[in-house]
Amino acid sequence: MPKLQISKKEYETRRNRIIKEMGDEFDAVCLFNPTHIFYLTNFGFLQTERPIALILTKNNETFSLIPSLEQDRIEEVGYVEETRVYPEYPGKKHPMKYLKDLVTELGLEDKVIGVDSTAPPSVMGYSGPTLEEILPNSVIKDKMGDVIKEMMMVKSEEEIQLINESARWGGVAHEKLQQFTKPGANETHISNEATMEASKEMIETLGTAYRAVRKSRAGAFAGFRGQVGKHSAFPHSVSLNATIQNGDVLVTGASANVGGYTSELERTLLVGESPKKHRKYFNLMKEVQEVAFEAIEPGVKCSKVDKVVKKFYKKEDLLDLWRHHTGHALGLNGHEPPFFDVGDETRLKVGMVMSVEPGIYIPGFAGFRHSDTIVVVEGGIERITMYPRDLRNLTIPT
Repeated sequence: MPKLQISKKEYETRRNRIIKEMGDEFDAVCLFNPTHIFYLTNFGFLQTERPIALILTKNNETFSLIPSLEQDRIEEVGYVEETRVYPEYPGKKHPMKYLKDLVTELGLEDKVIGVDSTAPPSVMGYSGPTLEEILPNSVIKDKMGDVIKEMMMVKSEEEIQLINESARWGGVAHEKLQQFTKPGANETHISNEATMEASKEMIETLGTAYRAVRKSRAGAFAGFRGQVGKHSAFPHSVSLNATIQNGDVLVTGASANVGGYTSELERTLLVGESPKKHRKYFNLMKEVQEVAFEAIEPGVKCSKVDKVVKKFYKKEDLLDLWRHHTGHALGLNGHEPPFFDVGDETRLKVGMVMSVEPGIYIPGFAGFRHSDTIVVVEGGIERITMYPRDLRNLTIPT
């Protein structure tokens, strides 16, 4: 049975690293970001108007502040020692006042607290005071977000196992998407059918040990997201409820949620026999992705990878068809730092997991993009989305 969740031991290792990073500068850490809280505790939740906070002390004690509706769940899944519960938001007493009470109870009201944000996320109608406003005698330092982001950049062996499993089932979903794609079919129907069939197979294979963990939707996904025909030239389109037609260029996307982690698989499909113009841009897109693959190795700056790719665009007179940087890190979020971007000077390290997805977009005609998930290894990369990349295997027969 493949690994499906991060171990309790690894969560402990992560928290110990945070304590080490605190050093003599901080007396405690307070986090609001849902991803950061999950990363340290295994407590995944939907961020609503109800704020949730995690406090980690130098003594490796963990305290959470949660709304009452999350009380039973955190007791079941979260690695948190003590929990404080508030009734509701906004409530007669604002949740941030409950947080002040907790900080005071822990003797931190006049200490130095490292945070990932000075206030909870302002989503779904939330509003409220900042930490500085409720804790005027504390020193609040907004530094821990960067610390955790840097920790998340290099994946552990356990994380890579989960991303590999995600890639496996993303591939299954994409196979079904391609199988169901034909002229006259509706893009939404195809996506729904492929997603349902792949998720059913995934859940039956993995059994009851599999859970969505931090996202409400379990299983795999595959679809077109509106990148059908001339709309494939929109790098981020939305579903158009389009009918697939002979001659269409289709840009796909597929993934699966495993232990809260995802991978990224995207392919360009061509419906029917490919005219010369289609073949030209397909082959150029495939070539520029290979240029990116070859540029990636430990020690190389992310900016250099993007510069090498842009050099190819310039050489092939494609700069006016460029729309976005070469890729980004993957993990608990769909997009994470670092980025294959001319402005990102991060040096690649063994264990970083990245998407590689340079695209070519011709307005009014079509877009061409493959995206693969790779792991940076000694000497180069390991591609973990092993779906075919060639035109013959990505042509939809008519």
